[in-house]
Amino acid sequence: MSVAIRKIVTSVETIRHDTGPPLPAPLLKGWVAAVIRNPFAGRHEPEIEWMLEALKPLGLECAQALLTAMGGDPARIEAYGKGSLVGAAGEQEHGALWHVAGGYAMRGLLGRALAIVPSMTKIGAMGTALDIPIHHKDACYVRSHFDGITCTVPDAPRADEILFALAMTTGGRPHARVGGLTQDAIEKWDGQR
Repeated sequence: MSVAIRKIVTSVETIRHDTGPPLPAPLLKGWVAAVIRNPFAGRHEPEIEWMLEALKPLGLECAQALLTAMGGDPARIEAYGKGSLVGAAGEQEHGALWHVAGGYAMRGLLGRALAIVPSMTKIGAMGTALDIPIHHKDACYVRSHFDGITCTVPDAPRADEILFALAMTTGGRPHARVGGLTQDAIEKWDGQR
């Protein structure tokens, strides 16, 4: 079965400062969301794993669209995250189908992306805000990159839809200064430290 896509929406912020001094280079922080028909809406379907494979092309399309919107250079991306918002006729588990397709698509495009892709999934009505968690792509304990971005599509998801989202940034929080592991101190290359 193929994935029925209604729309793909992309949003990228260019952040110059966060009340502190201007950053040396603007920070890019963005998300992409695909709104699809939920083939399981309105019923409990015991077997849903087939959709993991069906979503892989969409994951790659979304990851590439977001990377392109952020300038196209994978080496500039430092952090990522993903999330899903399931319409009211679906189950939260339907949103979990994005783990493989969304996460591995970004990791494949970004090269050495060793850290797990943080995730959020929930059920909501049209226009519900989805807060996507973000952390460093190579080491999830890089404290300066603990962040998030809010994704909202005003007309999605309808009750029989799912909104699948990816997020990327070109840096950590503006003016990060609360200590912890820094990007230049990553040494274990184990996805954590």
